[in-house]
Amino acid sequence: MLGSVLLAAARSDTIKRVVSAAPVTRPVVDRFVAGERLADAVAATTGLVADGLDVTLDHLGEDVTDRSEALRSRDACLALIDALRGEGLETRAELSVKLSAFGQALPGGHDLAQRNVLAVAEAAAAAGTTVTLDMEDHTTTDSTLAIHADLRKRFPETGVAVQSYLFRTEADCRTLAAAGARVRLVKGAYREPAAVAHQDRHEVDRAYVRCLRILLAGRGYPMIGTHDPRLVEIARALAARFGRAPDTFEFQMLYGIRPEEQRRLAGQGHRVRVYVPYGTDWYGYFMRRLAERPANLAFFARSLVSRG
Repeated sequence: MLGSVLLAAARSDTIKRVVSAAPVTRPVVDRFVAGERLADAVAATTGLVADGLDVTLDHLGEDVTDRSEALRSRDACLALIDALRGEGLETRAELSVKLSAFGQALPGGHDLAQRNVLAVAEAAAAAGTTVTLDMEDHTTTDSTLAIHADLRKRFPETGVAVQSYLFRTEADCRTLAAAGARVRLVKGAYREPAAVAHQDRHEVDRAYVRCLRILLAGRGYPMIGTHDPRLVEIARALAARFGRAPDTFEFQMLYGIRPEEQRRLAGQGHRVRVYVPYGTDWYGYFMRRLAERPANLAFFARSLVSRG
C-alpha cells in the first residue's frame, strides 16, 4: 500500500514541490543520483570504472510536454556521449534512455521519439558505445519494443528493459531471446493495474525467475537487474546450468544501492554494470526508489528526523 502511495506521489506536482523544497532532501537524493551536472556523471563513472565496474548512464527526464523538451533531452545525451569519448570511458559506459523523454507521449510521439533516439544511437555507435531503452509504464511497451526492433536492424547491440511484473513479459522474453537481443530484466517500478500486472511481490519474483530462465537459455545477452541476494544466486545457478560464460551476461544494480555487493560480484569475475542517473529532473526517479524497498524509505525518514 505504501509503495502505491509513493508511486502516485511520483507524478504529483504538489508533492514534488514540497519534497524538493525540504532542506534534508538533497543529501538523501545524493545517495541515489550522481549529481545534476554532466561533470558529476563523468566523475561518478570514472570512480566506478576504477572499482572494476561498468556503467549505464541515465540523463534524468521523462514525460516531456513539448517538442523542445524532447530535443533538449536528445542533445543532453549527445553531449554525454561526447564527454564519455573525451574521457576514454566509451568502452565501459553506455547510455540508458527513456523514450518519453524523447517525446513518445506527444502527438505523433512514436515517430518523434524514434527520430530522436536514432540520432543518439548513431552517435553512440560512432563513439564505440551503445544504448539501452528503459521501459516505462505498460502503455508504452509496444511502442518501445517496436523502436527497439527497428534500431537493432542498424545497431544490433541496442538493448531494452523488460519488467517481470507485466503478464506479457514472458512472451516478450521468448521473442527477444530468440532474436539474440541484449535484455535488461527488472521487476518493475511503476504503478500498474491488476489487469496487466502481478500485484503480489512473490508472484513478481516467480515471474522474474521464469523470465530469467528464458533469457539465460536463449541466444541473447541477459542483463540481470536485481539487488535481491536470492535472485542473484538463482541467476548464477541458472547461468552455470546453461553453460553461460562470464562474458555472456551481466548483473546490473542501481547507483547507491548495495555497492559492496556490486564490488563483491565483480571481484568474483562477474560483469557488473551500475545504473547511474544524473540531472536536475530527479524527483520521479527518487520517489520510485523509495517505493521499491522499505529500507530506502526508512533511510529517508531517518534523515528527516536527524536533521529536523
